[in-house]
Amino acid sequence: MQGNFDKCLVEVLKHEGGYVNHPADPGGMTNLGVTKATYEDWVGHPVSEQVMRNLNISHVRALYFVRYWKVVKGDDLPVGLDLCVFDFAVNAGPRRAIKYLQMMVGAKPDGQIGPTTLKQMQQYIRTHGHAHPIDRYQAMRNAYYQKLRTFKTFGRGWLRRVAAVTVNAHRMLKEAQWPKN
Repeated sequence: MQGNFDKCLVEVLKHEGGYVNHPADPGGMTNLGVTKATYEDWVGHPVSEQVMRNLNISHVRALYFVRYWKVVKGDDLPVGLDLCVFDFAVNAGPRRAIKYLQMMVGAKPDGQIGPTTLKQMQQYIRTHGHAHPIDRYQAMRNAYYQKLRTFKTFGRGWLRRVAAVTVNAHRMLKEAQWPKN
């Protein structure tokens, strides 16, 4: 659905929170879900810890749109599934999020969404409806997280996040299908 980015970003940022620098997190220094390395690459120069601590939505909105939403072709994904794929892209990388979508719909998992992936996704939705892909994709995410070496440290949070995103994805789908007058 065109224009769902801002709604999805609000949902993603509920889980990303503020500044963290957990020693067990391979991402290191992070704020609003953006690692220091990602932000430095985005702005084209090194940044200090203070800059990272001071990030706000206005600093990262365009980064999320260009580096995550556009890469996963959020505007071409069905409502609800767009949130799931976008959230996974933010949390585990766009290529991984795309590969999981491709595996779900039976497309070649190359990490890039093109016409074939979109066609197979549309067929998958025709076959299974709009709600099933949300649940299936989120189950695949849960399985991915459970295999990570850092699951013992971060797993409960990841599974809570997936559960909350699933609920919100279904809510968004219901609102899109049954708009309130």
